Amino acid sequence: MMGIAAGCTGDLSALEPAGPSAASIARLWWVMLIVSLLIFSLVIGLFLATVFVPGFGRRISAQSWIGGGGIALPLPILFVLTLYAFWQGEHLLRGGGSLSPDTIRIEALATRWNWQFAYLDLPGAPLTHGTLHIPAGRTVEIAVTSEDVIHSLWIPRLGGKIDAVPGHTTFLRLRADTPGRYAGQCSEYCGTGHAGMRFEVLAHAPEDYPTALDYQEDQ
Repeated sequence: MMGIAAGCTGDLSALEPAGPSAASIARLWWVMLIVSLLIFSLVIGLFLATVFVPGFGRRISAQSWIGGGGIALPLPILFVLTLYAFWQGEHLLRGGGSLSPDTIRIEALATRWNWQFAYLDLPGAPLTHGTLHIPAGRTVEIAVTSEDVIHSLWIPRLGGKIDAVPGHTTFLRLRADTPGRYAGQCSEYCGTGHAGMRFEVLAHAPEDYPTALDYQEDQ
């Protein structure tokens, strides 16, 4: 169990959320895991009862097994889980509501095999390559596109993934609750350099955000 738990931590773990979008994903994962374990336990319990309890299987007709176990039980569970997944997922994309006035807007351009970021709310701010700067505690909307092939932007501890499609712009909202360093990567195979198409996210205290970009330009 310790080995399994160790695999659920780290810079690229979606189960260590550091923002509300990632927390929604982690919550959905845990809900589905718990429901799956309950269903698995029920199935194993029925199987053991059929094997070890004399006459248990014959007391229930074939029609009842099919109607109850194959239709009546799974359909409501799948329906509720699907609604819950849509409700959680709606908050991750642009359709989750209108932008607040203090939302930070950033453009992400994917190329083989690099990420370039432009800061729309900071006129004159330099483009950054391989490093995304954001203010902690503020909602960030990232407009994502690609220059060549399909890529996918993913920052596991801050939010879900979104495809970068040539000639098309997709939008992703996320927020870092606290300042820190977070790992990101391309999660869509895009060629021989895919494994190295990583980037880092530096979440700054809000008052340090503009000066952090000036510092990078000086370097």
